Amino acid sequence: MERLTDIGYVRALLERHGFHFSKALGQNFLINPTVCPRIAEMGNAAPGWGILEIGAGVGTLTAELAQRAEKVAVVELDDRLFPILEETLIDFENVRLIHGDAMKYDLARLIREEFAGLHVAVCANLPYYITSPLLMRLLEERLPIETITVMVQKEAAQRLCAEVGSRDSGAVTVAVHYYGEAEKLFDVARGSFMPAPNVDSAVIQIRLHPECPWKITDEALFFRIVKAGFSQRRKQLGGVLPGALGIPKAEMNAVFEKAGIAPNVRIEALTMEELAALSNAVREVL
Repeated sequence: MERLTDIGYVRALLERHGFHFSKALGQNFLINPTVCPRIAEMGNAAPGWGILEIGAGVGTLTAELAQRAEKVAVVELDDRLFPILEETLIDFENVRLIHGDAMKYDLARLIREEFAGLHVAVCANLPYYITSPLLMRLLEERLPIETITVMVQKEAAQRLCAEVGSRDSGAVTVAVHYYGEAEKLFDVARGSFMPAPNVDSAVIQIRLHPECPWKITDEALFFRIVKAGFSQRRKQLGGVLPGALGIPKAEMNAVFEKAGIAPNVRIEALTMEELAALSNAVREVL
């Protein structure tokens, strides 16, 4: 496995298989020997656990997961990597390679079929372009996943793990906190990859709530308010929500009063509790 972090070996491996990196797929393979073991150990790769990996590269992280976890299932979009992975992962009988798009693949069925009786976690080095949509899919579908441990762009990690109600928060921050608890585990320098990207990365972990801790009466309305507010995050909510929700301004001011929120507040300043109170108060007048 040490060979998979040897840049000379990896280059020769890719050349032998005629592989060229795809910018469209955001391919940057990990070659730092310390990173993948840390992701595997912190990401719950252990006996009794099934690990879903999104994107395998040449199998550097996959191999670390496979030697620790009960079973690993990898959804990989690039079919050019399969001959390489069949070579690099030949020693692991507990790995299943699946050709598919993680944004479209039936992940619920995959988990049922591959991980019956196991705890389930996601571990991945995500291409930057797919980070937010893929995380939202994993969260919104309420898959039986306990933790999501992923490598993302450092700036994205800061937003995903920000406190709701802070300047760094955004709509995706609220969504992550709605479904779970996010934490940045460690930073990863750009030189840890082949080829090296133009930005640094970070590994984050989302621990999903077994049950939603927020008392929200209408989930769809809650996210509608969040989306509307953050689409004009520099504007006061009193100037955004009446039009976005189709509620007369005077009636909306009464909603703000009931929720205990000032109409001149910006959405980025509201905590999860305040967002929940606002959503519930809006629901009563719709």
